[in-house]
Amino acid sequence: QVLLVESGGALVQPGGSLTLSCAVSQTIFSRHALMGWYHQAPGKERELVASFTTGGGRTYVDSVKGRFTISRDTTTNTLYLLMNSLKFDDTGVYYCYVRYLGSDYWGQGTQVTVSS
Repeated sequence: QVLLVESGGALVQPGGSLTLSCAVSQTIFSRHALMGWYHQAPGKERELVASFTTGGGRTYVDSVKGRFTISRDTTTNTLYLLMNSLKFDDTGVYYCYVRYLGSDYWGQGTQVTVSS
């Protein structure tokens, strides 16, 4: 059963913008869940770059603050990541993540390539 499906990855030039989407199953889409986006750069470990806390607040890793915005639509159970001012270092696979009732859920990932 696929519970998270990402889309929106693409090839984009430096300075460009991109919005990633993650369709989340209603069974795990909860305002009390931890939801976020991980970034895995080539040859590196996954890093949580943006998330909604269980209290509903937003957190960002320093490298994306002011450039990325996480949001969600509770009517369509969709998680978004708006990425502006993209840099070469933003290249990699982005994974949608949900932690709900003690279980972890991952999407299949979507590739973002920042290149001129």
